[in-house]
Amino acid sequence: MATEITASLVVFLVALPLCIGVAVASGVPAELGIISGVIGGLVVGMARGSTLQVSGPAAGLAALVSETVLEHGVAMLGVIVFFSGLLQIVLGLVRFGRFFQAISLAVVQGMLAGIGLPLMFSQAYPAADAKAPGTPIENMAGIPGLLADTFGDPQTMIAAGLGVATVVLSFLWKKAPAPIDKIPAALVAVGVGIAIAALPGVEVKTLQVGNLLAAVDVPGAGQFAGLADAGIITAILTFTVIASAESLFTAAAVDRMHDGPRTRYNPELIAQGAGNTVAGLLGALPITAVVARSSANVQAGAKTRLSRTLHGLWLLAFALLLPQVLALIPISVLAGVLIHSGWKLFAPAEFPKMWKQDRGEFAVMTLTTLVIVATALLEGVLFGLAAGIVLAAVRMSQTVIRQHVEDDTAKVVMAGNATFLRLPQVIEALEAAAESGKPRIRLDLTGVTHLDHACRSQVEEFTAQQRGKGLRVELLMPGPAKPQSTEEAAAQPAEPATDRRPAGSTTAGRLPRRPTSAPGRPARHRSETFPEPPRAHADAPAAAPGPTAEWFYLDTRPMPEDFAERYAQEYAPGYAQN
Repeated sequence: MATEITASLVVFLVALPLCIGVAVASGVPAELGIISGVIGGLVVGMARGSTLQVSGPAAGLAALVSETVLEHGVAMLGVIVFFSGLLQIVLGLVRFGRFFQAISLAVVQGMLAGIGLPLMFSQAYPAADAKAPGTPIENMAGIPGLLADTFGDPQTMIAAGLGVATVVLSFLWKKAPAPIDKIPAALVAVGVGIAIAALPGVEVKTLQVGNLLAAVDVPGAGQFAGLADAGIITAILTFTVIASAESLFTAAAVDRMHDGPRTRYNPELIAQGAGNTVAGLLGALPITAVVARSSANVQAGAKTRLSRTLHGLWLLAFALLLPQVLALIPISVLAGVLIHSGWKLFAPAEFPKMWKQDRGEFAVMTLTTLVIVATALLEGVLFGLAAGIVLAAVRMSQTVIRQHVEDDTAKVVMAGNATFLRLPQVIEALEAAAESGKPRIRLDLTGVTHLDHACRSQVEEFTAQQRGKGLRVELLMPGPAKPQSTEEAAAQPAEPATDRRPAGSTTAGRLPRRPTSAPGRPARHRSETFPEPPRAHADAPAAAPGPTAEWFYLDTRPMPEDFAERYAQEYAPGYAQN
């Protein structure tokens, strides 16, 4: 119990500046960030799903919330968050939580980088007591002007100095000696910022905090009527996808930090939905799992859900009993805390690492980041998912095509996965075989593991066309053995066999299958080069193949030592004599 209480206090100290900073970055009152933090502790924290993961307002959604508030207003935020929570509950009930584990890691890292990069540039302005211009591109373009304005005003330079000092402290604090390093760096930065802001002659902007209960804004009928707007529906879907993905990705990361109970993804998704439903009813910020708080919880030695639940209780007590302390915090310090969070989300070291591991995934990761920065979060994620699917499809469709001419035969041998993505290569190989001028074409597809409809149709059409021109086309397709029909055989021009074997067969036009570990299993490949000879009687042995028949040994395993002897005894008594 003592360990759980201590851990809850550590998480509270980490969560307090983050809750306020995310609210400020989202363009909403600071009280709404605290309310969401309380809900993340008391509602999500008590639910089953994950044991040590801590939820609350996340920096990853700050840019999305800010855009939504600018477009639809703070009043509509509650409706969007409420229905996002309901949708998360439905997704959890239909066991959709595991689906998020199937998303490419490159897309996930690209999404986080696309969130972190704009967050850093947007928070550079409040770090200097200025207002951000708007979109990520505008924020980036305005940095030179921001620097010029900052150096021209002493008070602005003080504010910027606090922001820079906070960022530097956040990076270096982990190197502090024990046990000082156990104190959260954000809390130390806030304490230093309050002390400097209280000095005579220092005039920096501080946090404006009102009554926590007065900040609650329950959506009314007018807000729910806004569901007729397509933009609101789009925002709901966007919040649902991003909040769910971030929570479940965080769960996977937190599970790697400890050896306790693993996260149950569907119950966790329902818990996140319950938290967002309550947050929406109170008009607060959306809730997701947060890596910083979760890692602090694990490192503090927590083992049960009690610590994350209690941290919500401490947030509520502090906001109700000591709101005047919050008003002393400089905004530039909170901006510095978020710039550090944005840098960790951006994680620039992941780009060269991905380049060394997989350049295709690196392209997906980079494109996802760039599209998010240039457009919006949902568009970037959808683009990244599409790029990842295309990359996987191209890599899975690896077809090896070999062409060569042997005597009077143009041969085309294919192996691998033949899909429509490789159709141009297939057509080129077939056309080259037709243009070789040889009277016979052999198409060997027995090494193809997957042949989609497009490639199969192309091969069959080519075969029919060339046979119609009088060429002999031998087609070996993957699949069970299937003798050629009499009609198809009649279309083939007769010519002497080039590879004749002794007469006698138990199967029409096919050598008896060699013994295998699974007797009676159908052959893996089929040959379409000869007709089925007629039988004189149902019990009589198969008639000898015609003069144009050719044999193909499709099983590449070594012959049994006694195969020839058994073949002579069972199928061709005259073979031994000959």
